[in-house]
Amino acid sequence: MASHAFIHLVEGSAQQTISLQQVEELILYYKEITGKTGEQLQFDYDQSAFPYECKHEDGYLSLTSEERGYAKMYIGAGPVNEEAFSFLQITLPADSKYGDRNKANEFSKFLAKKLKGELTLFNGRKMYYYKR
Repeated sequence: MASHAFIHLVEGSAQQTISLQQVEELILYYKEITGKTGEQLQFDYDQSAFPYECKHEDGYLSLTSEERGYAKMYIGAGPVNEEAFSFLQITLPADSKYGDRNKANEFSKFLAKKLKGELTLFNGRKMYYYKR
């Protein structure tokens, strides 16, 4: 069974709307900063930190990996309705692996912190990254 995490952009967020292009830019930024961490540690951390290839599908991003312990995850973005703020949905399909869940948790926390949003984790717990 698939599991989902949500990042809701709220009134206190850094921005109220987000597109898949902006999510892809955040993925590139994440790869860049983890690469710099690897340089400081003299370790090739780029591929280990985010072992996924990003592809645009019909209205979502498909992140796939050939690395051992990883398979795939999906990221979608959109508004709840015309008046509401945007949200991100991170989906782990039924055939995802243990590494996918760990990276999805780590990456969803990174996104929520960058966007100052409300994160609902895969287990249903909420984390708030905006001033309330």
